[in-house]
Amino acid sequence: MKKFLLLAALLPFHCLFCQTPAFVRDSLENYIRQGMKDWQIPGLSIVIVKDGQVVWMKGYGVKDIRSQEPVTPGTLFMIASNTKLFTATSLAQLDYDHRLSLDDPYTKYYPAFRLYDPGMTKLLSIRDLLSHRIGTVTFQGDFTFFNGNLSRAQIMDKMKLLKPSRPFRQDFGYCNSCFLAAGEIIPKVTGKPWEVYVQDSILSPLQMNGTYTSITRVPPRQTVAKPYTTAFTGTLRELPYDQWDNLGPAAALISSVSDLSHWLLFQLDSGRYQGRPVMSFDILQKTRDMNTVISSRRQARLPVHFTGYGLGIFQSDYNNHQIYWHTGGAFGMVSNVCFVPDTQLGIAILTNNDNQGFFEALRQQILDAYLGVDYHNHSLDYLPGSLKDMKETLSEIAGYRQQVKGETPPMGLSAYAGQYTHPLYGSLDMAVKDSNLQVTYNGHTHLSASLQYMDHGDWLLTYDNIGFGIFKVRFKTSGNRVVSFDNRQNDFIEYGSYTFTRQ
Repeated sequence: MKKFLLLAALLPFHCLFCQTPAFVRDSLENYIRQGMKDWQIPGLSIVIVKDGQVVWMKGYGVKDIRSQEPVTPGTLFMIASNTKLFTATSLAQLDYDHRLSLDDPYTKYYPAFRLYDPGMTKLLSIRDLLSHRIGTVTFQGDFTFFNGNLSRAQIMDKMKLLKPSRPFRQDFGYCNSCFLAAGEIIPKVTGKPWEVYVQDSILSPLQMNGTYTSITRVPPRQTVAKPYTTAFTGTLRELPYDQWDNLGPAAALISSVSDLSHWLLFQLDSGRYQGRPVMSFDILQKTRDMNTVISSRRQARLPVHFTGYGLGIFQSDYNNHQIYWHTGGAFGMVSNVCFVPDTQLGIAILTNNDNQGFFEALRQQILDAYLGVDYHNHSLDYLPGSLKDMKETLSEIAGYRQQVKGETPPMGLSAYAGQYTHPLYGSLDMAVKDSNLQVTYNGHTHLSASLQYMDHGDWLLTYDNIGFGIFKVRFKTSGNRVVSFDNRQNDFIEYGSYTFTRQ
């Protein structure tokens, strides 16, 4: 009798797994292990849910290459921008409850708030902030905000300095500070900080008891996977954890695939969890309605024809199915969360190397298996290009280092020392140290870099936090006077350069 009851309990899962595509049943394990080896990924965790059940949930590798502690389904990772859908869902819930309208002018809640253009300020709505369509380029301002020491209010104030390069509401430009600004409406309306409202309205009802709204809130007994990168070095280097409380609504959540399985089941069951209604499906639908068109052209190698953005979530077709997904990028960690409502499929993948494309290749491989696309190894498609880019970067950096020969710059090191300012970032200080220049970035609590003279007016900039990068940079001079300094940073943070003027 006991054997019969056990068999009866296992039968639904067993039958579901029998219906699982052959790739997932027979090849997924080896695919993941080979991909982690190819892409130098220390640890990875994954969950797949289908038809209301978890069909695959497992951790691979290690969360710390020194301790060799293994990754499990409960291992915590920074999910970064996968936070955005939690923020958007919270605001959509407040809209549904008539406590605000997503189309309210933002200045209704923050009358002193300004964008660069006064006309845009007047038109700006909550929906605009959640849709990445204020006209700025992707990641604009993030070097200033990313791990910076500005408060949330100070970041919002500095948004008036983000000069748009595109028309308002026309093009997609990914904007982290916009999600911060949107999230800060929550305390205005509810009296609760973003962290408390998300906990009360989403995390607790979904029993996501191991998910935290800040790295500082993770209890001592819990460990978060260590962040690593191979960028700029070619070998794994540990990075410090991002400190993102000031951008909380955009990127701060810490979670695991065990908890994210609850989030996926909730998304796929129209707002219910374990048969209980948590929120109306109308709320979820508000987040999924497309607000910003990104592309309407066929993507190379993928069965995708359109891509757009709702509120905190991307959407596209994939072999005639509508899919929703988001990626997350923190220093040392990249992730994605994806769900396909019409097939009741959900996927979450968390990793602790930020310089790899396997986390996306794996998602696409699983989508192919479930959505009827012929097998094609996406990881092997992406790997050669990635290795080529890394080889070129390392060769370029090696060439720069060969040009550092201990020569003295044209005007002597002391001529370059002093304070430099940028209207958005603020100030940095340069001082002579050990025959080089030491740069201290005053907008960050702990960030510095060395400047070594190369030749022909070029300098080698090396950040103490390797995640920010290694670059060739220049000063602008006029006669015997240093005028400005062009600072570079990893494109992972923000594209382009910042020109700091010498004071």
